[in-house]
Amino acid sequence: MKLGARILKTGIAITLALFLALALELPSVAFAGISAIFAIQPTIYRSYISIIEQVQANVIGAALAITFGLIFGSNPIIIGLTAIIVIAINIKLKAESTIPVALVTVIAILESPGDDFVQIALIRFSTILLGVFAAFIVNLVFLPPKYETKLYNRIAENTEDIIKWMRVNIRHASEHNVLKDDIEKLKEKMIKLDQLYLHYKEERNYFKRESYAKSRKLVLFRQMIVTTNKALETLKKLHRLENDLNQMPEDFQKILVTELDYLLYFHEESLLRFIGKTKAQPSTEISEEGKFNKEQLTSVFMRYHEQHDTDCFYSLLPLVSSIIDYSEQLEHLDTLIYSFHHYHKDDNEIKLSEE
Repeated sequence: MKLGARILKTGIAITLALFLALALELPSVAFAGISAIFAIQPTIYRSYISIIEQVQANVIGAALAITFGLIFGSNPIIIGLTAIIVIAINIKLKAESTIPVALVTVIAILESPGDDFVQIALIRFSTILLGVFAAFIVNLVFLPPKYETKLYNRIAENTEDIIKWMRVNIRHASEHNVLKDDIEKLKEKMIKLDQLYLHYKEERNYFKRESYAKSRKLVLFRQMIVTTNKALETLKKLHRLENDLNQMPEDFQKILVTELDYLLYFHEESLLRFIGKTKAQPSTEISEEGKFNKEQLTSVFMRYHEQHDTDCFYSLLPLVSSIIDYSEQLEHLDTLIYSFHHYHKDDNEIKLSEE
């Protein structure tokens, strides 16, 4: 079992929060550990935003809990009513993610009635905030996320799976139900990839040079994801229209296999070119290289329509369109990769390390 950075960060944040609470001789140190769990974030920028929201939520929760505790005392009904109000306020402030820790604050304060209610409430409030700050420190200094490495590796992995299935499918060697299940898994992987991209995008750089370099990388990674999504869309159409494709003339099927094979090869080469494993040559359109001929593909397809007025033409039209769109996205990706390596060489380094 592989332990991710967030799992390790959570454990370290809990440990640090408990140690700090014990060192300060605070009662109910468990609350520091609990609040640290909620404050762990995947990026440093989100950690910065989170600590502001967490402090705000805790202040609201503590203020309402102390007020209701002083006026109405402490009982399950009052705790529940206070929790409802705290949830409503956080939703109004669009801070839904801070609701759990705010509710911990409410319960921690209201379940401690007595003569020293206010003093105990403030101590417990401070203990919870200590856990939040401990998590922030861990987010800030421990195991900074390697988003460039993760992004490239996930893109390459998803692309490899899609290309593998496309090569098998166009040769009629795939099991229909197995491919259907894998397409659903690939959809989920692409959704997670979009989320990873957003995490990378949220990370802030503090120097202009780094900021400009990252902006260029963001454009490239975004185009990589767009191109991989277009490949997945083409795979879905190939799978869905498998029977219609089998009814097409043999010459059209051969041309389709030839053109797709080159696009898939070009896609693999582009990913290797991005990390410097193949030469970054001047960008040229795929069609100009004489290896992908969309004119030939469309002309054979249209000739079939003129000779055979069948429903297959209309059902396969989206597939041909998707293949051409896929080629255009690849052309754009190739142009971006060449520009990325050709200009600003000093600050366009790609650092890929072990995840």
